[in-house]
Amino acid sequence: MTTRILPAVADPDAARAVTTLLSQLPDAEPAAPVADSTHLVDTLARLAAVSLDELPEVVLVHERIGPVPALELVREVALRFPAVGVVLITADASPVLFSAAMDSGARGLVTLPLGYEELASRVQAAAQWSIGVRRHLGGGADALAGPGGTVVTVSGAKGGVGTTVTAVQLALAARASGRTVALVDMDLQGGDIASYLDVQFRRSVADLAAVDDISPRVLQDAVYTHETGIDLLLAPGEGERGEEVSDRSARQIVSALRSRHDVVVVDCGTYLTGAGAVAVEMADTALLVTTPDVVAVRAAKRIVRMWDRLQIRKAEESTVLVNRYTRSTEIQPALIQKITGTRMAGVVVPANFKELQGVVDAGRMHELDARSTVKQALWSLAGELGLVQAPEGGAPRGGAPRGPGRQLALTRGDDRGSVGLRRRGKGR
Repeated sequence: MTTRILPAVADPDAARAVTTLLSQLPDAEPAAPVADSTHLVDTLARLAAVSLDELPEVVLVHERIGPVPALELVREVALRFPAVGVVLITADASPVLFSAAMDSGARGLVTLPLGYEELASRVQAAAQWSIGVRRHLGGGADALAGPGGTVVTVSGAKGGVGTTVTAVQLALAARASGRTVALVDMDLQGGDIASYLDVQFRRSVADLAAVDDISPRVLQDAVYTHETGIDLLLAPGEGERGEEVSDRSARQIVSALRSRHDVVVVDCGTYLTGAGAVAVEMADTALLVTTPDVVAVRAAKRIVRMWDRLQIRKAEESTVLVNRYTRSTEIQPALIQKITGTRMAGVVVPANFKELQGVVDAGRMHELDARSTVKQALWSLAGELGLVQAPEGGAPRGGAPRGPGRQLALTRGDDRGSVGLRRRGKGR
């Protein structure tokens, strides 16, 4: 049987050496090497979306891969694609590293300089393990991406554009359809999800920052289960504690939540931190909220370009949502799409703050009237993003009917038709 192998090697010389040696292995089918962690995860996700059988049996991760550290990348691949055997290539053969690699989910370790016999042995063992897992899973479509749920980040072009309202309503819509949902406040200094949902809870995302291995018990202690059934992971009450949440801890937190929930919605706020950058990079959908005015649209363009420069996410892989839309506005969604170079959400949210003022002041955003046009639009957006699984012939349980929201989206669609962070590797 042919063993498909996908190497992840950043250095061109090392990549050629690995490819040359792999081509000598019997029944091996090495793919072209990917140069960074982002491309590796994207490639696996794209193949998994087609079929479990499309995934390679073995992934080789070089110790100098970036921007995500090798062991963190091994952990992420093992969590999201459990039917893939991961082998780490490293010059350090110490027992400490071997133990850390196994704890991260690696199926083997190959030392540098590469030797034919050792490489063949580790690849064969990892491939056999992968085949056994796939046989056990039966190749079913439900096992395509392992235990990982859908991650959606919501960022604001500038302050006050409706980022938190959008994040909360997306989470409520997903929960109303029966899915398990986590809502994370990654706006570490100014997060106010707790205020919107009238929650007082002393634990926060900062309490998980120093945890090396986030177990289910540790995660349970840090989250607050809201009366709606949503698990909340709140921003710290003391804004200065936000600095405790590093890139690495943010990656672990999002991965832990993703492995235990169907949907994870992350409110990243407006100011981009290292933790927020990690969340945007890991997200299945990165949503950027703007209002149809010159200042906000310019800010949206700056953010999209910054994501691209920092190699966090490409413009065409980001989605812009227009909030507070009116028919009379001079800046139409089609123009915003042209300016930012992003995809546009198929829904626009109408300007109707009067519907929101009462529930915002009372901290009862989850009690927003189902007849609200704002709610209908945002819940339609949740359906568009694949967060809602509505019962056949009906609306999501406990939520706004989908019909009016969909009608609103189509009407607005017609209007549109008329018109210091480190570099993180190559963009998504």
